[in-house]
Amino acid sequence: MEVHRSVIDGVLQFVPVPHVDGHGFRTVTFDSAVAAAAGVDPGRFIQDSQSRSMQGVIRGMHGRTGKGESKLVRCAHGAMHDVVVDARPGSPTFGRVATFLLDDVERRHLYIPAGCLHGFQALSPTVDTCYRIDTPHDPSEDVSVRFDDRALGIRWPLPVGTTSAKDRAAGTWAELCTRLGVDTPAEPIAS
Repeated sequence: MEVHRSVIDGVLQFVPVPHVDGHGFRTVTFDSAVAAAAGVDPGRFIQDSQSRSMQGVIRGMHGRTGKGESKLVRCAHGAMHDVVVDARPGSPTFGRVATFLLDDVERRHLYIPAGCLHGFQALSPTVDTCYRIDTPHDPSEDVSVRFDDRALGIRWPLPVGTTSAKDRAAGTWAELCTRLGVDTPAEPIAS
């Protein structure tokens, strides 16, 4: 398994190396030694979850305040346009937006540190997304920013399909910056 760093400090891609034969393939989906060598404490993960989304659906942009929530995300079926926004005050990449293609072909995993916002759009007819998280959910720490907030400048590859009422009612990037006690960056740094 290879580890690739991203343009956002602490965001990592874990790239498995599958064994392909006449039966299909077999691959390691998590390796604690590789995670630890990359600076991710594998013992912190406490829960695995899975969601299914239909093409065009956008889920996001979600995060946590307080201790936050680190997560390891992968696409078990289909393809998705994954987006991370650094919302960690004091981070050298605060306000930076990064996008990734996660799919069931390359089977990359994305490690997202606590304090970042996360969202995705389903690109294929169905998308199964698997999450491994390191902190119990505390609804009082939930934060969200509208997926279409102009300040973030996120370019979704497909027309927007269904979104949840909660995601449509999310606040703005400027409001989150105020809540965090930081100045809003003049412009997001998209990648």
